[in-house]
Amino acid sequence: MTTETTEPAARYTDATLDALRLQGDPLADATVTAMFERGEVRDFNTLMRFFSTAGNKLPQGLPPSAASYLEATGMPPTWVDWDIMERARLFFMDNAAHINTGLSFAAMPATYAVPRVAKLLASTHSMDYPSRRMANTGQFVTYLMQTNAFEEGSKFIPAAQKVRLLHAAVRRHLTTSGRWDTERDGTPLCQEDMIGGQICFSILVLDAMHRLGIHMSEEGAEAYYYAWRVVGSILGCDMEAAPENLTEARAYADLYLTRNLGPSEDGVRLNDQLMRMYEDVVPGTLFDPIVPATIRFLVGPTIADWLRIPRSPWDTAAKAVPVLLGVLETIEDSSPLGEWALDKAGNLLTAFELGSLTRGRVMQYAIPEELKTDFGVRSQQHRNQRWVPPAPTVVGVD
Repeated sequence: MTTETTEPAARYTDATLDALRLQGDPLADATVTAMFERGEVRDFNTLMRFFSTAGNKLPQGLPPSAASYLEATGMPPTWVDWDIMERARLFFMDNAAHINTGLSFAAMPATYAVPRVAKLLASTHSMDYPSRRMANTGQFVTYLMQTNAFEEGSKFIPAAQKVRLLHAAVRRHLTTSGRWDTERDGTPLCQEDMIGGQICFSILVLDAMHRLGIHMSEEGAEAYYYAWRVVGSILGCDMEAAPENLTEARAYADLYLTRNLGPSEDGVRLNDQLMRMYEDVVPGTLFDPIVPATIRFLVGPTIADWLRIPRSPWDTAAKAVPVLLGVLETIEDSSPLGEWALDKAGNLLTAFELGSLTRGRVMQYAIPEELKTDFGVRSQQHRNQRWVPPAPTVVGVD
């Protein structure tokens, strides 16, 4: 007897993603709707400021729907393989600076090159302050990769619970605003885009690291993707549809990006804000041109042109970064002291970047009671190995 298997490329079709574009997150959506209809959002946000650690008792006075949601989502999925999650944590520790570079200079700009997502992000007040989103993302990833991320005393699970409700609130605002074209764009923050976000923060980051010449084992890369798959489940992604491994993730990414990438004014404006924020983090102006040059190098010329990222002589310098990183990795591989020093430097760089973005504060995740008024929404209640990315399954953009 033979067992038929589905090729990754065949699993995902336009019809598959069309269906996902119509789906939201029923549990979170119902919770948020109940709170808005009962005028409970402001009290919920206030109480949630005092709930940031897993294992603590829920604050008294929470709306019943919110309490039920927090109890139902307070544990990680039962299918999690903790050995793989530990490999993912070690991978992150060994590559923290490179991962943050991929997140900052590749994954984030790539999301702005999806017009539907850029429009959604532009609708929120927080995108007037791109450092806030980067700080939230950096803090979220840091929580995820700590040893006790899923244990009592962790900060990750409560943060994920809040982010999931935040997404549901944005979905509700846009759906009821009359300014979102559901016939053309489907459900705001739909399953297609939620899974797409998981893909951007995983395989696109790994792609960026590969382009930078970072050495990483296939086992490490798969573990890193697995961690983001766990995150996707906690954030409400449909796990029946989400890719199970990097090969499937490549198939999904190729189709998703081919379907959705394109130019938009919202994307240009959001990326301009992002580049200015990066330039402000580093004192002085001498190295400012390296920001657009690095983004252009990592996302490729097509996306860079759609985002109107300027060309400059620094574009050539950015291409030399893999050579420099290769020298540093050679030092790291040949000397335990060098490995310790470079890992320490990477962790300090990561801490400096996150500290610069957060100004030393803990970022709070809250349900927005309104979106930007100009959007038309009024207030309503292994080091020597080299991982190679899976081959493209369809013709990509770059």
